[in-house]
Amino acid sequence: MYVAHLGPSLASNVLRLHPMKETLRYLAGVAGPSGFGSNSTAEQVTEDASCLLPSPLTAIITGATSGIGAETARVLAKRGVMLVIPARDLERAAEVKEGILEETPQATIILLEIDLSSFASIKRFCSKFVSLGLPLNILINNAGKFSQKLEFSEDKIEMTFATNYLGHCLLTELLLEKMVETAAETGIEGRIVNVSSAIHSWVKRDGFQFSHMLNPEKYNGTCAYAQSKLANILHAKEMARQLKGASTTCYVALSPRTNGMSGKYFADCNESNCSGLANDELEAQKLWKQTRALIHR
Repeated sequence: MYVAHLGPSLASNVLRLHPMKETLRYLAGVAGPSGFGSNSTAEQVTEDASCLLPSPLTAIITGATSGIGAETARVLAKRGVMLVIPARDLERAAEVKEGILEETPQATIILLEIDLSSFASIKRFCSKFVSLGLPLNILINNAGKFSQKLEFSEDKIEMTFATNYLGHCLLTELLLEKMVETAAETGIEGRIVNVSSAIHSWVKRDGFQFSHMLNPEKYNGTCAYAQSKLANILHAKEMARQLKGASTTCYVALSPRTNGMSGKYFADCNESNCSGLANDELEAQKLWKQTRALIHR
């Protein structure tokens, strides 16, 4: 995962899976410097945070209706974090909420509608959230889409790139002021978590062209997904540079051990490395400028 700062500090993080060279360590569940590894559960890695968390914290988690997002929501609620769950399918979100409340009856969970492939929907969500007057300590950009066939969003952008990358960029930008405000008022470090994947390393430099990702001439679902995940990492790195001043997700979101860290990358709750292209600062700056130009167009 990646970490950056703002206010007292705002942390931006990126979660990935495991490159081939780390496969044996992953399968064996070998613990890293943090004391955790691939066999560590979300509950285990947040045990040391539960007694140290300022109360109350508020977190927004996208993609919390299944998978890593749902487990992240369950564990954060158990640790006393107030949850805001944006979802396209509010019925499914209500089922997740009910399940969390069965385990943690005292949890506070707010459901709001969002379609991350739609700029208009994202803007409506952010306006609604801000109108609630809640603080915002943690933003977890977890939602992800994989499309086997070429589809376009209502904004005429390839669906995978629109949902996984551009939607989260706009969401983050529109909520950033609230996070800065919360950090300044409370003195509590804010954190942003972008969930990515090791598949980002499959993308070659000549296959990472902004205009082609918006409207590809030839479409491959796996390639589109990998490009969106590389973009997630580059966005987090550039955000970390500009801001300066499930287990791994929960670890980075809550652990006191990641306080003050900026622009770092974590796998299995330990600082790790990403691809050479993902580490390219000039590529990150170029993508940042192109993205901002598009979402403000």
